[in-house]
Amino acid sequence: MISLLSKEEVAVQFSKWESEFPANRRDIHVDDYAWHVFSSKRYASVSGEAAIAEYNRHESLRYLVLSNDRDQGLVTDQRPTTVSISDYLVCPINWAWTMALTHEDGWLGPYFARHRDYDKLETANRVGLRKRDEAAAAKERGRSR
Repeated sequence: MISLLSKEEVAVQFSKWESEFPANRRDIHVDDYAWHVFSSKRYASVSGEAAIAEYNRHESLRYLVLSNDRDQGLVTDQRPTTVSISDYLVCPINWAWTMALTHEDGWLGPYFARHRDYDKLETANRVGLRKRDEAAAAKERGRSR
């Protein structure tokens, strides 16, 4: 399932992202690249292979993908592994974490950051995934009878 967002919806979601991952954005050119909050160490994150490892171990029911240029976005139920744009953010819908992929991959980025309420939000993600899996298993048991 993929739902494309309008430019207005992208603007709203980008504003939310900035409030969910607050940082001192002064003098770091975040209008050019949102991920500068991580490369300038204004918000705690891990980068490079550590970021990729963190991203690969996180799952969610739905993901929000936002282009850095703030004009494209989508919601999907599949964790993005490739996107046709070079600078973008991926977050679960509840903002538990964010993955910032950059055009500077290997030099600057990618970056993985946890929300300040990560533990609570990630627990909610896991509960949702468990419920989805339990419902799928129950449905499958019903078919096999």
